Amino acid sequence: MTTQTLQKRTGLNRIIYTFANSYRGIRWMAQNEAAFQQELMLFIPLTAVAVWLPISVLLKALLICSLLFVLFAEMANTAIEAAIDRIGTDYHPLSGLAKDIGSACVFISFLIAGILWLAVILSIN
Repeated sequence: MTTQTLQKRTGLNRIIYTFANSYRGIRWMAQNEAAFQQELMLFIPLTAVAVWLPISVLLKALLICSLLFVLFAEMANTAIEAAIDRIGTDYHPLSGLAKDIGSACVFISFLIAGILWLAVILSIN
C-alpha cells in the first residue's frame, strides 16, 4: 500500500486556492442549507438597514459584523454536522451532543446579534 503525500501550496498560489475553497463552501451553503438561506434573507435587508441608520460608522460595522457572526455560526454548525454524519449515521450520544452544541452556537449568535441591534436602535435619539 502506498501513501500519498499532500503537497502544500505556498505564496500567492495558496491564497488563490484558499479563496476558491471558501467561495465553494459559501456557494454550497447558499444552495443547499435551508437555515443559511433564511439567514441570508435576513442578512441582506438588515445590512441595508444598518447602512441607512443614522449612527456612526463604527456602530454600522458592529451591526453588520453581528449579522456575519450568525452566518459564521451556521457554517460552523453545518461543518460539525457534516463531520459527524461522515463518521456514521448510527446514533451515538456524543454525536448528538456535538450537533446540539453546534446548534447552541447558532442560537447564541442570534442572541448576540439581537442584543446588539436592540441596544443600537434604542440608543438612537
